[in-house]
Amino acid sequence: MAKQKQDEGQAPKLTINDIARMAGVSKKTVSRVINRSPLLNRETRDKVEAIIRETGYVPNPQARALALGRNFLIGLVYDNPNVQMILSMQKGILEALHGTEFELVIRPVDRGSRQVMEDIQGFVTRQRLFGVVILPPLSENDALARMLDEQGCRYVRMGSAVLDDPEHMVVSNDREAVADAVRYLISQGHRRIGLVAGPHGFRSAQERREGFELALAEAEIGLPRSLIAQGEYTFESGISASESLLDLSPRPTAIFASNDEMAAGVLYAARLRGISVPDELSIIGFDDTPVTTRVWPPLTTVRWPIVAMGRAAALKLIGTAIGEGEDVNEPSLFSSTLIRRGSVAPPSAS
Repeated sequence: MAKQKQDEGQAPKLTINDIARMAGVSKKTVSRVINRSPLLNRETRDKVEAIIRETGYVPNPQARALALGRNFLIGLVYDNPNVQMILSMQKGILEALHGTEFELVIRPVDRGSRQVMEDIQGFVTRQRLFGVVILPPLSENDALARMLDEQGCRYVRMGSAVLDDPEHMVVSNDREAVADAVRYLISQGHRRIGLVAGPHGFRSAQERREGFELALAEAEIGLPRSLIAQGEYTFESGISASESLLDLSPRPTAIFASNDEMAAGVLYAARLRGISVPDELSIIGFDDTPVTTRVWPPLTTVRWPIVAMGRAAALKLIGTAIGEGEDVNEPSLFSSTLIRRGSVAPPSAS
């Protein structure tokens, strides 16, 4: 009985409507403040945040999730052997979600499975996801994008070429960036340049190969089939792919590898053969992952802004949801740049 009287004497719990009334703003504006939306001016944000602090108001995430029909979860869906790329993407997404009620849920899938679409659909439905970030090569599947749209699940696709409208994608300029890297090798005097290509079925591998071929064509340098070796975006595949290139006579004076893991594999294979890098062989990778500065010599590489792309992808999802149709000023195109380190030098005279 005493407990009942005590409860009856308590002030009613504040609601989001109460905060809106006290601040003289709409309920939508309070919601945007709570979710750290970028679609507010500083004066309005400070005013609402001050009232929330003064009143001790605590939003009810369960009630808000129920009203939205979604949990405050962002899914990251991928099938990609490049572990460092996945970790960098996670870092960018988590930076965007920091300080919000959103959490990240990771879901690896097998894109070769007949049930891959059903697996992803089940994941979205069970978790009641707020939105999904899709990594390549899954992101290149238009049917997957359509399925997510039909499910009412927001999505952003990551790619190496334009795949969708700006609201639904973050894209890098892989072809142009690789062409610039190969032009740099040519400017150093290299004419016999090998390629360790990325996996079949990856648009990034295709774009990077086309950039490689473009730079050679501009310089009127031939590309014999023997100077192209197939890789799988792994360290081990970089070793095995470089074996065929290093067996050639004459062998290439430079090798471009389509990611850093494979470039490190090329460097390893060269060391085993006693080939000096960069005096006898120049090497360039792609990604600018930590491995590039943990080997000797440090690898020249193309810096892929994966963290920034992940951050923008997550903000597109959150901003679109909170903004309720308003434009979210997050970029869609991200430029990769050449980072020059110690693995490139002019070819030796011998």
